Amino acid sequence: MLRGMFLYAAGDTAAALLLHDFHWSRLLGVALLGGFLYAREVPAFFGWIDRRVPQSSRPAIGWLRAALSQVYFNPLWILRHMVLLLVFTGQFDQIGWHLLPVAARSFALNAPVSLVVNYFIQNHVPGHQRFLASSLYSGLMAVYYAISATW
Repeated sequence: MLRGMFLYAAGDTAAALLLHDFHWSRLLGVALLGGFLYAREVPAFFGWIDRRVPQSSRPAIGWLRAALSQVYFNPLWILRHMVLLLVFTGQFDQIGWHLLPVAARSFALNAPVSLVVNYFIQNHVPGHQRFLASSLYSGLMAVYYAISATW
């Protein structure tokens, strides 16, 4: 729980600072989101992957595990995260269906890199550390998005 709070908040805060869009309410909201929702959801889904597709030395099984992880972090997951960021900053007027194509585009553009990272996480990181690895990757992606937006 504390890892989720810290890692999601740290990555998002770094991104917000790069965009000159820091809000204390966003920091608190993302910390609570990472510590209470994501810290439960993500490990539960990773556990589901472990039960459905046990690890194997076969590359096809490894890629299936990565693809299932990718399915979890889908455009609707990204959309929910975007909406929650807007809620945390009080930007309710910015919430709308126009965010769905943005989330879908974000998912599609990052899918190749995310698939490789998820392959590594699902097949080479011990189960008890996958949430940590996934949270670190999410934080790096938040910073990447911020840098991309400024360029």
